Amino acid sequence: MTDAALPETKHLALALDERGVLSLTLNRPEVRNAMSMAMVEEIEATFAAIRDRRDIRVVVMRGAGGHFCAGGDIRDMAMARGAEHKEGEPDPAAKVNRAFGRVITTVNRAPQAVVAVLEGAVLGGGFGLSCVADVVIAKADTKFGLPETGLGLPPAQIAPFLVQRLGPSEARRLAVTGGRFNGHAAKDIGLVHTVVEDDAGLDEALQGVLGQILRCAPGAIAATKRIIFDVGRVDHDQLLDAAADRFAEAVRGPEGIEGTTAFIQKRKPNWAPED
Repeated sequence: MTDAALPETKHLALALDERGVLSLTLNRPEVRNAMSMAMVEEIEATFAAIRDRRDIRVVVMRGAGGHFCAGGDIRDMAMARGAEHKEGEPDPAAKVNRAFGRVITTVNRAPQAVVAVLEGAVLGGGFGLSCVADVVIAKADTKFGLPETGLGLPPAQIAPFLVQRLGPSEARRLAVTGGRFNGHAAKDIGLVHTVVEDDAGLDEALQGVLGQILRCAPGAIAATKRIIFDVGRVDHDQLLDAAADRFAEAVRGPEGIEGTTAFIQKRKPNWAPED
């Protein structure tokens, strides 16, 4: 297994281990990993490069320097606001803003399991990324927030993912209050699954989650995530019909055969780690 096929990145640190776990670290610690347009493009390029790779089974998103992500880079937004808006063309500010929605959507649609490890600042776009992770682990003193409304701006690309993750009631509350809270409160509202007190607890919780994910078949994870993603977007009966087709493909495919055979033989399937 190699990371040679991964894109070259300047603002992300990428590392792929022998288990198929890709560590994707937002790596602009000098600005608390605020997402520049260059970083957004690198995240999209990375997820596009691994979309069809089932040897990459998990993506672990975290931030360098003790923070996850402080939101969008204000300098990019200022440049977009100052750019000329030519009649009949998209507003440059709208183009920059829309890029954040695209990258969050890309992560949301990833066929791999996505785990977010949160600490320090989780603001704006970083908050949006945490909304689309399959498993979220956070330190208790993590500082969550939606600062946009306090800056006179709507969290335009984040709001739909807030509603999907937390429901309209919590999304509305967070929008009108600026959404400032810690890791324990994040768990109370369903944004975070596990809260720990320190770095050692963070690493222990992550390794426990990875152990659970790696016992599941990568193709089955991808198919299940697709079914879940289509809930509410596809007619109910059509969704169940499509889900039945995916089940049939799986049960006749190599993973289904291996999984059921391993169960009968009382052994681990070939995708599960020995430990």
